[in-house]
Amino acid sequence: MPVGAAAGTPQYSGVFVPEVWSATLLVKFYDACVMAAISNTDYTGEIKDVGDTVNISTVPTITIRDYTKNQDLVIERPESPNVTLLIDKAKYFNFICDDIDKYQTHLHLMDSWSTDAGQQMKITIETAIFADIYADAHASNAGNSAGRISGDIALGTTGTAVALTKANVLEKIVDCRTVLSEQNAPESDRWGIIPEWMAGMIMKSDLKDASLTGDATSVMRNGRLGKIADITLYESNLVYSVSDTYTCYHSLFGQKKALTFAAQMTKMESLRTSRTFGDLVRGLNVYGYEVLKTEALIDLYIRKG
Repeated sequence: MPVGAAAGTPQYSGVFVPEVWSATLLVKFYDACVMAAISNTDYTGEIKDVGDTVNISTVPTITIRDYTKNQDLVIERPESPNVTLLIDKAKYFNFICDDIDKYQTHLHLMDSWSTDAGQQMKITIETAIFADIYADAHASNAGNSAGRISGDIALGTTGTAVALTKANVLEKIVDCRTVLSEQNAPESDRWGIIPEWMAGMIMKSDLKDASLTGDATSVMRNGRLGKIADITLYESNLVYSVSDTYTCYHSLFGQKKALTFAAQMTKMESLRTSRTFGDLVRGLNVYGYEVLKTEALIDLYIRKG
């Protein structure tokens, strides 16, 4: 209850509703989270708790054979093993809402706290994912001999990161497009996660041909990256970096089928604390991710040139 008020004074008392707060926070999380844009999130609703597994059916590769007249046909029984998405990670928060402040919970406080919690959860989770999945890129999608067919595209490797400048930054994005195309990755839903300094180089580059971005005007005029070479670019300060003579970055490119990601607020509750006058508000977010198509994921290892 809020602090009492004199007769005739309006009270703004509200009630913390765990289910409402949980749903609001999850929406805020997905709004902030780039994972929702670059991955398959179809399995989020199937999570109940940490330790759950989600079985994902995969499509088998059908064999095409030669045919001659009157021959006996070979019967194929297509098989493709399921991929297991393990919900084996969890993050939580636990804070106090003082009784004097509780009257705000149905106004701006709930919204502002859920926005911040979603943003902080996004930072924590995406930082961990970006630092992990780059190593799952297909062998033909990384290193200085990339390209399933060409085998001569330099995407950088330890000790020889690609030195990006405004003169070659577009070339490297086009190279990533080529690598995806040689892997027969679908042309739709291609994406790239780039550090902010790389985005700045793109804006400084000579993008006179506005058709590169699919916009009516170039990024030199509208300041928006959008698509380049059919790849939607997302700027992020969370791109994984390492010290390799220079500060080097594992900038990720891919297609949406490469990765699956699922997260769910499985616990949201409020309980009284004995240490002061207030309620503890705590929540548990469980999540998991899995690279399903390594051939649709690229590790572009770069540094500032």
